[in-house]
Amino acid sequence: MNPGDRVRVDCADRTYEGVLLPSSTEEHLVVKLEGGYNVGVGRDEADVAVLAEDVYEIDGTDATGPDETEAETAGENAGSEIEFDDDLPTISLLSTGGTIASTVDYRTGAVTAQFDAEDVLRAVPDLAGRANYRGRVVANILSENMEPPLWQDLAEAVSEEIEAGADGIVVMHGTDTMQFSAAALAFMLETPVPIVFTGSQRSADRPSSDNVMNAVSAVEAAKSDCAEVLVCMHATESDDVCALHRGTRVRKNHTSRRDAFKTVGAEPLGEVDYESEAVTFHRDYQERGAVDLSIKTGLEEDVELLKFTPGMNPAFLDVVEGNEGLIIEGTGLGHVHTDLIPRIEELVDDGTTVVMTSQCLSGRVCDRVYDTGRDLLEAGVLEGGDTLPGTAKVKLMWALANSADVEEAMGTSLAGEIQERSVPWT
Repeated sequence: MNPGDRVRVDCADRTYEGVLLPSSTEEHLVVKLEGGYNVGVGRDEADVAVLAEDVYEIDGTDATGPDETEAETAGENAGSEIEFDDDLPTISLLSTGGTIASTVDYRTGAVTAQFDAEDVLRAVPDLAGRANYRGRVVANILSENMEPPLWQDLAEAVSEEIEAGADGIVVMHGTDTMQFSAAALAFMLETPVPIVFTGSQRSADRPSSDNVMNAVSAVEAAKSDCAEVLVCMHATESDDVCALHRGTRVRKNHTSRRDAFKTVGAEPLGEVDYESEAVTFHRDYQERGAVDLSIKTGLEEDVELLKFTPGMNPAFLDVVEGNEGLIIEGTGLGHVHTDLIPRIEELVDDGTTVVMTSQCLSGRVCDRVYDTGRDLLEAGVLEGGDTLPGTAKVKLMWALANSADVEEAMGTSLAGEIQERSVPWT
């Protein structure tokens, strides 16, 4: 009995049929069911019959216990041969981990990031024939572990790939913090080619995975004429269209839906039709080759993001005392309780740059309408326009390290983060 065999497992209360996968312990069996999900059962609780041998190639190892090779899900070794074609563009695939490059950890049963960029090519054979590929692993983490130094590493890697002749970049990234990383690269890089972030909400071993469509659509977007930092994810729950969001205007709005990502305050910049492979843009964008490659990776990490809520104790602001920067996510037009304003003024006087954003999903800060807003301006707080709070944090980190006039930088749209007009969009 070896991994890859089709088996029937009879337990006391039920019977399973599927493909035997490697297990990290001698005490358990792992079986991939027809629906795509995996189940683990105790060896001493089951009678196992082999129905067919070697229906999937899984690393050529047997399921004898902890000495076996690291598990791979069924079909991942099938592979696809990608040959160089002079008529195709070159796309660099940069992997940081996340669900699009994840598999099941057979020790814990949890989804974990384990693949490099070449594994993604094997896992998504539909990528073959669309481009010539270069693969590079920048990090191998789940995105909640993303940190600013990794943004800098990623920006450097992107820059090196463009200098080496890449016609487009696809960054595979976990969805939970993708919007922060996309914003960071949008400020760090002036790019002559598309830089497209993509990921998946559901891992490749699930039948409802969105990894194939997102990866294919991201490659098509990376071949397009839009030389900006984009996020490419499902536009609907169906496998029909991927939306292309500007990296500084996008937000993850749902924990698990495949169409979780939305452009805030406008329609998406563009879209990729999965069936026709057509890439369409709805608004103006920076064209391919319009600027030369430029990179500024400096970041001031001593910046925090604070969400104001009713009843907040002014002493809570003591936590950010001495910080270089603070983004406040205020109510409505950009307000906090009046009791907080004297403490905010003290922070400003001590050298902390404080920028006001709004916790509303659309619209812009305007602190000139009500007395509270005017008092905040008098205290030295800067207005963030309609910059998204998370984007504002990344922007302030970048501006403090790279701009001679931080106030001007925060009030200027550097990478499409501030829109000319705030209009309702549903």
